[in-house]
Amino acid sequence: MGNFWRALSDTVEVTSSRLRAVVVTAVAAGLALVLLVVATAGDVYAPLGNSDPGALTTYGFAVVRFVADAAATGCFGGLVFAAFVALGRRGGALSADAFAANRFAAGCGICWLAAAVLAVPFSAAVASGLPVSHMLRPEVFLPTLSAAEEPKAWLCTVFAAAVTVALAWPAMTWRTVVGATVAAGAGLLPLAAAGHASVGAGHDLATSAMFWHVPAASAWLGALVALSARLRRKTAVPDLVLRRYHRLSSTCFVVVTVSGVVAGLVLARPDGLLSRYGLVLAIETALLLAAGFAVAAWRRRRSGPKLVAAELVLLALGTGGSAALTVLVPPAFANHPATVHETILGYGLEAPQTLARLVLDWRPDLLFAPAALIAGTGYLLGVRRLRRRGDHWPPGRTAAWLAGWAVVLVATSSGLGVYSPGTFSLHMVTHMALNMGAPVLLVLGGPVTLALRALPAHGDIPGAREWVASMVQAPVTRFFAHPAVAAVLFAGSFYALYFSGLFGEMMLYHWAHELMKAHFLVSGYLFAWVVIGTDRTPRRLPHLARLGMLFAVMPFHAFFGVILINNQTVLAGTYYHYLALPWAGDLLADQRLGGGIAWAGGEIPMIVMVVALLVQWARDDERRARRADRGGDAELDAYNAMLAELTARRT
Repeated sequence: MGNFWRALSDTVEVTSSRLRAVVVTAVAAGLALVLLVVATAGDVYAPLGNSDPGALTTYGFAVVRFVADAAATGCFGGLVFAAFVALGRRGGALSADAFAANRFAAGCGICWLAAAVLAVPFSAAVASGLPVSHMLRPEVFLPTLSAAEEPKAWLCTVFAAAVTVALAWPAMTWRTVVGATVAAGAGLLPLAAAGHASVGAGHDLATSAMFWHVPAASAWLGALVALSARLRRKTAVPDLVLRRYHRLSSTCFVVVTVSGVVAGLVLARPDGLLSRYGLVLAIETALLLAAGFAVAAWRRRRSGPKLVAAELVLLALGTGGSAALTVLVPPAFANHPATVHETILGYGLEAPQTLARLVLDWRPDLLFAPAALIAGTGYLLGVRRLRRRGDHWPPGRTAAWLAGWAVVLVATSSGLGVYSPGTFSLHMVTHMALNMGAPVLLVLGGPVTLALRALPAHGDIPGAREWVASMVQAPVTRFFAHPAVAAVLFAGSFYALYFSGLFGEMMLYHWAHELMKAHFLVSGYLFAWVVIGTDRTPRRLPHLARLGMLFAVMPFHAFFGVILINNQTVLAGTYYHYLALPWAGDLLADQRLGGGIAWAGGEIPMIVMVVALLVQWARDDERRARRADRGGDAELDAYNAMLAELTARRT
């Protein structure tokens, strides 16, 4: 334990006393803002139908939550800086800057873990309306933990923080730091899924917006602290580090601002902008805008410690404002009571589904719609770079990639995505589209190959191209891209999800809807990548083995559809009875229709995969034949040259 504190003190010593003063001032200002809002908020429990747990619990939870948020920000942002901003070394070893940022993140992770552990009983006390001292009794704490959602979210955060610290503290390689970054990012999401944004009308939009907002804000502020420590050293900061940070901060500024405005408008509504909640929201937005202007001014001047300090204080105050908003009651709760459909889905489904509504009633999925636009735009930029360089890129690959993301966009944001939670048959249509339709097109686009060709090489300093190549060959990628693992995830997830009761539980929460969609897309992509992917996999199978793998998996989808058709029990019956859609009709008949869709809908992508695999097989044989012919000519020329040399020697 002594070694830990000595290493932590060594990490802190990279900052000067002035920087420490700025950090302490920023944290104190954010905490003061939180306490001020709590002191002037009045009774925030009665509008929600809860009892007041007392001042100690109210103020204690506010302080603990702010500390947890600040520590999580430092942990995640420090890891982002270590992995993607600091200059690394070829071979995957951490540089001195990356190592220092990683140790700073590990220290913040320990604070985050401790605060999250304390937040579990505090959140349970607030949810139950009892003082936190009552949570020391298991007979009170355990039932509250089982009934309330936020304490469960804090438990998930505790687990993620523990994994982050376990990975980050001993990390000496880039891949390990990336793994810790992923774990830390995952730990930021449970509270966004269980907070105020997750309930009431429009919670689907607000929750998805917060999934962008929280990681982006944490990456921005945490990376700024790590960069500030780097700026205070005696050595000059490389221009590449500053450019990387400015790209990161500019991107985070746009994401934080847009997502914060969306979530704020959903929770406050226009008629609630003049309330105390709207005032705090306006202050937080103004702080973020001011921080963005500081970033822009600093980028123009290429220096300015005062601007760095101002940006740090502004972002810390913004963090305090975000924590304060979790204390206040959103005006939308009081002014716009949610219906049953809005409580479960975030929007109403009273109007029956028609072909026109399935085509025209769009409601953007704020996770997958931006992802589709970003992926399509990035791909087109890569193709343009190749063409400007004079290189060729097959138009068919571009068309396949864009078509794949178009399928994702339609399945999640069109009327099909809007009505899919209402009936099992439409849910199965989106499932098939995300799990079997879109992945087949996406893997034919060859995004990894395009990235490796379009991104510039950085020589001895790893950059985006080296990062992509390293992650493709990473052990975790090799594990999930193993043919057996990919096949089990692809075919077995059907049975594990729908026949275990998990489907009925997940349909009750928006975050679980998004998790299902992501699983469908990722598991389908892994399987299609192994079988027909244009990008080379870590374990390249012969074409015959891939064909056998494809035929081995095909019956599982057919069996799944047959089981659904013959099943006499309604899956997720409680969920569909909660919705009670008058136009849904017989739930069991609709489930049988969904089984038929799973049976028939899965055959078409499988046939496409068989055809694509056979075409690839034939083209590969042609290429090998051409190479053999060229190799034969080269051998003949070398043999003739050898004979000529022997003849010359004899002469």
